[in-house]
Amino acid sequence: MLHKSKRSLIGIALLACPFLSILAQIPVNGFYPKKNTLTLAPSYSYKSYDEFYRGATLSEGNPAGLGEISSSIISFYGQYAILDWLSTTVTLPYISVESEDGILDPVQEVSQVDGVQDLGVFLKAKILEKKFDNSSKVTLGGASGITFPVGNYEGAGVLSLGNQATTVNGAAIAQYATPIKIFAEVQLGYSLRNSSDFDIPNAMLYSAKIGYHNSLFYMHAKLNIQNSMSGFDIGTPEFGDAGGAAILPETEVDFTNLSFDFYVPVYKNSIGVSAGYGTTLDGRNYNNESAFSFGLVYTAK
Repeated sequence: MLHKSKRSLIGIALLACPFLSILAQIPVNGFYPKKNTLTLAPSYSYKSYDEFYRGATLSEGNPAGLGEISSSIISFYGQYAILDWLSTTVTLPYISVESEDGILDPVQEVSQVDGVQDLGVFLKAKILEKKFDNSSKVTLGGASGITFPVGNYEGAGVLSLGNQATTVNGAAIAQYATPIKIFAEVQLGYSLRNSSDFDIPNAMLYSAKIGYHNSLFYMHAKLNIQNSMSGFDIGTPEFGDAGGAAILPETEVDFTNLSFDFYVPVYKNSIGVSAGYGTTLDGRNYNNESAFSFGLVYTAK
């Protein structure tokens, strides 16, 4: 039963995907699947907001007065374990974002935008694993990857699908697992952004997670934090002089998000379903949004 429990949890890497901020977090966790294990996980997410942090001040609406903005996201996630300690991950989202009131984006002059966003390719490695006499263990690992635009979308404007940047990401991962299947995990990461059109701030990425799993289900609560290194504050004279909504990718985007994710294997430990909810706790030049997600997970070895 223990072996099956571990096998059923291989697909849980899907739950590391950031439903609230696709552009920010690194889609890896502290679990390491067995060699030659393949995981495929399509998912659907919906998020909306009608409040926005202008600078660090929470206010009604959004920077351009577009009313409530909603997004539907269909994401593809794939993971393959090259070795027991080394795996690769691919992500690709399709996004539709719109003003619910039908108000036009001031830059793109449309009320709805949809298309493929950025392709992400990541590599994760287990560096050290230490087991203790009480059957608990500590695992240390690292991950790096790159995301780059594959869709021909506009990087500026309120309804943009992304910032049209090539992003290099890296993270250190530490996980502590107990004999009773409770685990805690922390990540410290970085994100270097490069764009030919905008001076997009780099950012530090932090996350902390606590969860539980057995042969029947998996669940965790996760805190995601982004701290940008520079950038404009929306609503300031400097922001307006630099171009306003046309240079939104150059703002200082900080946030703290809390999410809850759940996974249940439903067929022979190879097919399962996932669900998630996330909300913004605090932010800077960021949406005060909530998100729901649902997905399928297929694992083959």
